[in-house]
Amino acid sequence: MIRNPKTLTASSFLCMFFIGIGTTVAGAAARNIGLSPSQIGLLFAVQNVGFIISVSIAGVLADTMEKPRILLVSGIVLLAAFALFYNFQSFLVNLLVMFFIGVGMGGFEGVTDAMLLDLHDEKESLYITVNHFFVTFGSLMITLYLVFLQMNWRRSLVQSSVAIGCLAVLFLFSKLESNKTAGPRLKKRLSAMGKDRLVFSLFAAGACIVGCELGTQAVLTTFLMDLRGFSQVTSKLGLIGFLAGIACGRLFIGLFTKKQHIYRFALLLLLVLTVLYSVLFFVDTNGGLAVTSVLIFFCGLMLSAVFPIILSLAGILYKNMAGTVLGIVKMGIPIGGIFIPLFMSVFSRFASFGLSLALFPIASLASFLILFSNRERFRAHDL
Repeated sequence: MIRNPKTLTASSFLCMFFIGIGTTVAGAAARNIGLSPSQIGLLFAVQNVGFIISVSIAGVLADTMEKPRILLVSGIVLLAAFALFYNFQSFLVNLLVMFFIGVGMGGFEGVTDAMLLDLHDEKESLYITVNHFFVTFGSLMITLYLVFLQMNWRRSLVQSSVAIGCLAVLFLFSKLESNKTAGPRLKKRLSAMGKDRLVFSLFAAGACIVGCELGTQAVLTTFLMDLRGFSQVTSKLGLIGFLAGIACGRLFIGLFTKKQHIYRFALLLLLVLTVLYSVLFFVDTNGGLAVTSVLIFFCGLMLSAVFPIILSLAGILYKNMAGTVLGIVKMGIPIGGIFIPLFMSVFSRFASFGLSLALFPIASLASFLILFSNRERFRAHDL
């Protein structure tokens, strides 16, 4: 049996890499497939439903079951869904396949951070931050693979399926020996969390910041072309710059952030992000592409570590039921990814696209205020 912490840590990073591919490939390949905007929206909505269901169930199970076994099942679901995606003419069948892509991704997302908390007693924030770097890295790589290298999108999914199959075999022969004490039963966990405002606060703060990340990715090229004079090519390079800022932040910020400072550091990042978003979206640089590009990169950099830090805080504060709590907090990923773009759509329709962009600094400031309102709880744990 495989018990090596380094091997299991690397396997967690690979799981997150494939989550990045799963969140991006349908959008990147939409033109090649021939999808309409409404079909793309439906596909991602159904994927998010599968993700919400799976991440919550996997998080609960992670506190009582062997984590490699949950990852094995999730890997089998994801490899089958990747291999079957758009092998059928029926859009309804492909919707079902997309649902199971969300299920597989949610299983990976719901377990990997909890597994890292079991594997590592020190530098939890570093490992979780790097873990989420690989989501962005996967998104960036599949975008480069499909857009710049003009590779076949179907071949990329088949190759991903083969790689996930190898990962599933690794989980089949893996065993995780946790040195953490057993947590309470599910009923007690849920009862305790129902009375604890902090769990909901972490969920709400996470949903706001994830909404900023996914919403920015969704509207950035449109904003750059419509309001800042970027071309088709330079607007896409702007999006690459935003993703690169997130990737750099998740890779390097975790290296220099100590456990006892992560709460205050998250507050600082959110304040700076609020300012940067306000300048980016509401201060016209008079065609200054370089200035706008730098702002985009630093928005990604400031945004990068906030959600992993929120997950680290949840894992540190609720070690005995980390899987369940992380599963609840991670439900903020699809929730934030759905509601902020939805609100933007409503504002754009009844006001203007430019005005709708105010949601980004508002959401980042809301995340700051939510975390700041719980400062006494964090201080009690020397955070």
